Amino acid sequence: MDERRSPDAPLATRAFEVLLVATRLGATSFGGPIAHLGYFRAEYVERRRWLSEQAYADLVALCQFLPGPASSQVGIAVGMSRAGLLGGVMAWLGFTLPSAIALVLFAIGLEAFDVADAGWIHGLQVVAVAVVAQAVWGMARNLAPDRPRATIAILGAIAVTASSTAYAQIAVIGWRLLEGPTVHAEPATSPERRSRGGALVAASIFVALLLVLPLARQRVDSQAIALTDAFYRTGSLVFGGGHVVLPLLEAEVVDPGWVTEQDFIAGYGAAQAVPGPLFSFSAYLGAVEDPSPNGWLGASIALVAIYVPSFLLLSAALPAWSTLRSRPAAQSALRGVNAGVVGILGAALYDPIFTSAILRPADFALALAAFGLLAVWRLPPWIVVVLTALGGAVIEAI
Repeated sequence: MDERRSPDAPLATRAFEVLLVATRLGATSFGGPIAHLGYFRAEYVERRRWLSEQAYADLVALCQFLPGPASSQVGIAVGMSRAGLLGGVMAWLGFTLPSAIALVLFAIGLEAFDVADAGWIHGLQVVAVAVVAQAVWGMARNLAPDRPRATIAILGAIAVTASSTAYAQIAVIGWRLLEGPTVHAEPATSPERRSRGGALVAASIFVALLLVLPLARQRVDSQAIALTDAFYRTGSLVFGGGHVVLPLLEAEVVDPGWVTEQDFIAGYGAAQAVPGPLFSFSAYLGAVEDPSPNGWLGASIALVAIYVPSFLLLSAALPAWSTLRSRPAAQSALRGVNAGVVGILGAALYDPIFTSAILRPADFALALAAFGLLAVWRLPPWIVVVLTALGGAVIEAI
C-alpha cells in the first residue's frame, strides 16, 4: 500500500514513517532555514502528498510568525498533521538528532584533545563572520526593503549594540509598524485539528514555564534548572530562528561564564558544517557547559529545553492561525518583528562575531573570501566551512 496516499494507516506506522523521512532530511538538508523549507516542500508536498500546497504555505506563514526555529517548526507541524503529537516528536527527533550528535561529539573532542587554540578552530570562528554577514544582507533585502522597516532595523541594531542585554533584544523584537497595506491571505484549513481547550492548555503551560522557571532558578541551586530556564527562554523569545538565535544564546551562556566566547564562536562555526537546524547548536553549548566527563546530559537538557516552546506554541496556535493571519494588525506586527530581527542580527555580526574572530588583517581577508564563496559563488556552506578552517590552519602556520 502507498503510504503517501494512506492517512488511515495505524498511528505507529505513520509516526515511524515520519521519523524515517525526517531523519533522512536531517542528515542531508544543508543550506539553512530557507533551504530547509524547500526540501520540506519537495518531500512532503510534491513527493509524498501529505498535505496540499495551500496547507503547507499556511504552516510556513504560521511558523514565521511564532518565536522559535521556523524551519524546524514547519517540520514538526507536518509531523503533527501526519501522526498527531507523536508524529511531531518523531519529526523533531529525526530532523534534529543528526546535527545535534555531530556537534556534541565536536564539543567533546574540543575538550578532550585541547584544540581550542588550533588554527583550524580559529578558521571556524572566522567563517561565522561570513555566514552571519550573508544572513544579514539577505534578510535586510527581504525583511527591511523600505524606509520605515530599514529605520526599525537600524535603530534596533543601535539599541542592541548600546545595551546588549536580553531585555533590549526583546524590546526591539516587540516593535511593530503602523498599519500598512493588508496582504490578502486565502482562507485555509489548518491540517492540525485541535480543540480550543487543548490549545488553551498548551498556551497556559507555555506562559507558566516562562514565569516559573526563573523563580525556580533563583530559589533552587541547580545547574540543570538554570540550564533549562536559559534555553527555554531563548526558544520562547527568539523570532526568525536560524542565525537570529545567536545573540540571545550568547547572552545566556557567555555572559554568566558557562561557555567562553572563543568556544561559543568555534561551535557556531562548526554548526555551519553540519546539516539540519541551527538550533542544534544548543546541544553543543549544553555539552561544553556540562562539567561531567562526556557532556551528554547538559546537551540533552539544552536541546530539549530550547524546543519545548515550539511544541507548546504550535499546539496553541494551529487552530486559530488561518483566521488570525488575515487580520491587518497581525500582518503589521509581523512586518515590524521581522525588521527588528534584522537589526538584532546586525548587532550580533559586530559583537560577538566580528570582535571575537577578526584579530588581524589576515583574518579579515579570510572572512571576505568566505563571504565571496557564499554570496557570489554560491558554494554550499559546509564546503565554505571546510575551506575556511583549512585557511585558518594555513594562517596559523605562516
